[in-house]
Amino acid sequence: MHPANKKLPFLNLIFVFLLLSLIIQCEKKTTLNPDISSKRDSIETIKKDSLRKDSIEKNRTTYRTLIFPKKKKDSVMSAFSKEFSKEEQNIILSLNRLDTKNKWRADTLSIPDKFDKSLMIYSPFPKKLGELKEVKKIALFSYPIQAYALYEKGTLIKWGPTSLGKKNAQTKRGLMFANWKKELAISTVDSDWKLPYNFNIHNTLGIGWHEYDLPGYPASHSCLRLLREDAKYLYNWADQWILNKGGATVKANGTPVIVFGDYNWGKKKPWKSLENDPNSNEISVDEIGKIIEPHLSKILEEQTKREKVIAAQEPDL
Repeated sequence: MHPANKKLPFLNLIFVFLLLSLIIQCEKKTTLNPDISSKRDSIETIKKDSLRKDSIEKNRTTYRTLIFPKKKKDSVMSAFSKEFSKEEQNIILSLNRLDTKNKWRADTLSIPDKFDKSLMIYSPFPKKLGELKEVKKIALFSYPIQAYALYEKGTLIKWGPTSLGKKNAQTKRGLMFANWKKELAISTVDSDWKLPYNFNIHNTLGIGWHEYDLPGYPASHSCLRLLREDAKYLYNWADQWILNKGGATVKANGTPVIVFGDYNWGKKKPWKSLENDPNSNEISVDEIGKIIEPHLSKILEEQTKREKVIAAQEPDL
């Protein structure tokens, strides 16, 4: 064998030794610094959280305030009508608790930087409510923010503006249940008042939701006013009560409804502060949880009762 070839196995051994030494050193560094990888993970988590927050901030709706000076109100309203499409105008008016008929009442309007016909991106209500996960349907009406919300099994499916009872005819607070409905009802207060898509929620007090004027503040005679499309939606969405034969007694109640909170009469409306505080008109999960909790057992009890009545009515297959 050539002398040079005799050196090859020895050189290979040296190479293997050096490689093993390098691996051992790397393992020692990792052993001596066990928190290196965790620190790296923490840094990555912080970066991801920061990016997520930046994304949320970028997607957050911002608002500007359009002011209608008394001397130039007509010209500003004219400019408003030209700047925004009919659909965009309806969105803006809804956010300001107004309908088209009453837009002339506006002294200011909160205007979003993006438009969503469903209104869901502007929702002041939580998108999820764990307390309601077993509740099939429920309607919530808030006095402070003059808005309603519909939940199905704890998930918000729709919200919109309302006008509840005025100061001397306030809407009853607390838990009620949807009773009977009529596509076009006549008010018992004034026979000239036509109430499309009326759904009664308190039979003895004559309280119900229906379509009627939204002037931007509580103005009804205790009923829950809605936009036409919203009234129609709730009319078809909510369940009526179930009566015994002859209609003398109630076998099962309809969809639960909770009216809650107090309105700051004479104070600035929360939706008019959106430019400076996009959360000014929001209701927290904790706040709604405290409102629902005292009524939850009754809601579930009535829901179970209704399910049994319906099951008993269904013919055997």
